[in-house]
Amino acid sequence: MNPLAHLKFKADYLFNGYRLLDPQQVLITDTAGKIIEIVPETEAGEDIQYYHGLLSPGFANAHCHLELSHMKGLIPEQTGLIDFVFNIVTQRNRFTDEQVQQAITDAETEMITNGILAVGDICNTIATLPQKQLGRLYYYNFIETSGWIHSIASNRFEKSTAFLHAFETLNNHHLLHQSSSSYAPHAPYSVSEPLWAMMKPHFSGKTTTIHNQETRFEDDLFRNGTGDFVRMYQMMNIDNSFYQPSGKSSLQTYLPHLKNARNVLLVHDTFMQEDDIAFVRQQSINNQQDIYFCLCVNANLYIENTLPPLNLLAKYPDSIVIGTDSLASNHGLNILDELKTIHSHFPGIPVSHLLQWATANGAAALQLQDRLGSFEKGKTPGIILLENVLEGNINPDTTVKKLL
Repeated sequence: MNPLAHLKFKADYLFNGYRLLDPQQVLITDTAGKIIEIVPETEAGEDIQYYHGLLSPGFANAHCHLELSHMKGLIPEQTGLIDFVFNIVTQRNRFTDEQVQQAITDAETEMITNGILAVGDICNTIATLPQKQLGRLYYYNFIETSGWIHSIASNRFEKSTAFLHAFETLNNHHLLHQSSSSYAPHAPYSVSEPLWAMMKPHFSGKTTTIHNQETRFEDDLFRNGTGDFVRMYQMMNIDNSFYQPSGKSSLQTYLPHLKNARNVLLVHDTFMQEDDIAFVRQQSINNQQDIYFCLCVNANLYIENTLPPLNLLAKYPDSIVIGTDSLASNHGLNILDELKTIHSHFPGIPVSHLLQWATANGAAALQLQDRLGSFEKGKTPGIILLENVLEGNINPDTTVKKLL
């Protein structure tokens, strides 16, 4: 390889996807951003580009609803999940196709500007398909499937299957960035047993995802059939008279349905209890699968004004990933803003853990660890610079700049 084609990067701090390295190290790539090696500055030669700040691989946004970007600022904050969901269902279609497409384009550009390379994106429609055909980002398309009434399970599954086939056309070699697709149950309170049965055979080898324990009422429903979800079913004219509670937590009721998936992303986890976390860890071991806790803290504050139990979850730093949720429930699609919020509420979590959640862990969860997430030879993980880091720590003034 022609050494003149090499790019050499050095900053005050260098994070490789897993840990902070000796600051005297230099990152060397080819002109396309493929990692060649990391060497001491004394061995790197000339033409080193010097930066103030922290160099990191690009971010993975493990949970997003790109198709809801047109709803930015539409739903009031802190309504609680039940009223938030009702607002989404009743207001999402009050826009023209042109408004929806422009919002999707703008939101994707925002993510790219903010150093995001890969996205786990929830798809209830094919609205994002035209934008994704441009191949600007890696996408794992989670075809969200829901239906609480038994009689509609077949129709809902057929509809999701049609969407899945549409998104599978993205996975071809003509695109700059390939994508993957899988079925994804929306939430425990919106998927019937017949619908679970239809989806389960298709989880094998895939990453799937589910909204988990985003409100305390979820466990109320599964333990004893009470709580605010009963009100939601009434608001939506859904006959819930058939339902028999399991007597267990929501998570302990549904998680066995996902045992065949390669990876599982449990999203939000706002009201998880310690015994649920232990249940997750045991299923992960029993089924030889990776189960991730996906944190979208700014959305948690927007909807419920509550944060997940990071004092418990942070004990498992290899199992945490970061998402932004949607612009209907967040002020921006910026992983750095999520890390800032976590750091402000849990300052004891090391910055290396925060960055690992947003890079290497996210890439692995989306099955992109062979290309993204870390500065390892042969990968093209992108290079971002975090500026205004004080003693290597993220703070309110820290900004992100995409270098490659």
